[in-house]
Amino acid sequence: MRIGMTMPVMEPGLDADLLRTWATEIDDGPFSSLCWGERIAFDNPDALTLLGALSAWTRRVRLVTTVVVPQLHDPVMLAKALATGDMLCGGRLTVGLGIGGRHEDYHAVGADTGTQNIRGMADRVDIMRRVWAGEKITESVLPVGPGPVQAGGPKLHVGTTGPKTIRNAASWASGVAGVTLDLDLAKQNELFDVARAAWADAAKPAPHLATSFWFALGTGDDGEGPREQVHRHLRHYMNWIPADFVDAIAPTTGWAGTEDELAATLRRFADIGTDEVQLIPTSSDPEQLRRAADVAAEFA
Repeated sequence: MRIGMTMPVMEPGLDADLLRTWATEIDDGPFSSLCWGERIAFDNPDALTLLGALSAWTRRVRLVTTVVVPQLHDPVMLAKALATGDMLCGGRLTVGLGIGGRHEDYHAVGADTGTQNIRGMADRVDIMRRVWAGEKITESVLPVGPGPVQAGGPKLHVGTTGPKTIRNAASWASGVAGVTLDLDLAKQNELFDVARAAWADAAKPAPHLATSFWFALGTGDDGEGPREQVHRHLRHYMNWIPADFVDAIAPTTGWAGTEDELAATLRRFADIGTDEVQLIPTSSDPEQLRRAADVAAEFA
């Protein structure tokens, strides 16, 4: 099993120097992937602009969007942007796609919330694949380019926790980009089994099985404890949910503890056949990244 690391893009107070520090240390470390997600009505960096910077700041690590919502973009322009990113990073791009969980992001860009479903996502995947294949979408002189480095376009993973979405994505995705809030391994393995069966039914190679969870490392002896750190992050990130509900789920959402405890948790995910765990930081402090790197080295 491999360990990926998510950029702290949902934390406040970011700047270019801090983002570059995280990117270069992830690239220099034992991590298999560098991940980041998309929101619109929030204070995070734009996901596609950041792709260009990450391509320039890194040389080795796989770049993974977790996730981009294609219904928030014109599919031809999204295909062009992702192909450009794939060219800039030398074919290291994997694109996690999801339908998104917030109407406010759709409203912010004037997107149709009626497309916030499996079919809306699949329709846009089809258009992007046609662009990446060099097909002319209109009667233009030339097709939309540049062509991606990876034949057929970047690898696509479906970002979901729903069995129905996983089954439907077997026709176009090469893997699953999941997330677990409560680290329920039995439930996670059930979803992986759905993916395994769906990919087998579609006569495709076994899917890449990834999941992710929020983490905070520490003991609380020198200030804010790790569980309080997770809680603070959730209050900021889950701003579309009533605060009392966030407070209610915070004690059991994500992971908090020491390096030895994190390593033990990761080994349990390895036991159910997880290909990759992508850790999600709840602080932009690079020390959290460095402590997680010490744990990830065991799995490198």
